[in-house]
Amino acid sequence: MVEYKTGEATLKIVAKYDFNGGKKAVEEKYSAEFAQIRAVINSIDSSLYKTKESTEKTMLGKMLFAPTEINKAFKSEFAKIGWANHKVNCDYIHGEYLDGYKPAKSSHVKPFRDMDFVKPGTKLGIEVQFGKYAFMVYNVCAKMTIFSKMGFIDTGIEIVPVKNFADEMSTGVSYFEQFAWDLHHRGTSNIDIPVLIIGIDA
Repeated sequence: MVEYKTGEATLKIVAKYDFNGGKKAVEEKYSAEFAQIRAVINSIDSSLYKTKESTEKTMLGKMLFAPTEINKAFKSEFAKIGWANHKVNCDYIHGEYLDGYKPAKSSHVKPFRDMDFVKPGTKLGIEVQFGKYAFMVYNVCAKMTIFSKMGFIDTGIEIVPVKNFADEMSTGVSYFEQFAWDLHHRGTSNIDIPVLIIGIDA
């Protein structure tokens, strides 16, 4: 079920999509944490991050929001209230290799997967995504499932821009409306965890 709210154009939550009971799970188990999330979103002054001058032909010279800078703002604000990135190292030892193929050894940087924010003492995981559509799908339909199976989270929240906000970023940034439509028509499976998709606008 999709919910929309309209009003003054500030950085705030304007839409929600309930994936696999995510809304109920957040309301019943993580209402205090959700209040913190809402406060973080409302604390970010989006006007500070409209700093990217477009070089794309369709909007040459237009000032756009810089997703990487907005992500840094989220990281800073969540860190102030105790939320932290959660990283899991990966050992790529699975699968069957044929014809004498030997997988390359990792470089000095060990491969990993991470959840943007997890509040210590809870099993609520947050991903903030201002990137391409594939990353949104991966977060909800793969990464959150993996972190749940490993025992780190039991509920997820995905924070994404709505279309109005994404239109003020570089071409290729996906948005809430597209993501919610696909999740609705995909349906859920028995391995999916409850996730609340949050659409934000500037």
